[in-house]
Amino acid sequence: MLDLPELDLPGLGLDEGPGARWMCQVCGFVYDQAQGLPEEGIAPGTSWEAVPEDWACPECGMAKADFAMERLD
Repeated sequence: MLDLPELDLPGLGLDEGPGARWMCQVCGFVYDQAQGLPEEGIAPGTSWEAVPEDWACPECGMAKADFAMERLD
């Protein structure tokens, strides 16, 4: 097995760009980075990476780790 170094490419994160949204794999709630969640203290434009690790889905309470990225075309 090859042991390749991890690349650090600033600005190329999966969660960047206006089309990045994250969906709860349990209930289907969608976090849209462009809209944020002001009612949860998360400003519009906040990247998924910047959402606190202890944040939970406001609909079902599942952890941030239970979300998967989807792109809008």
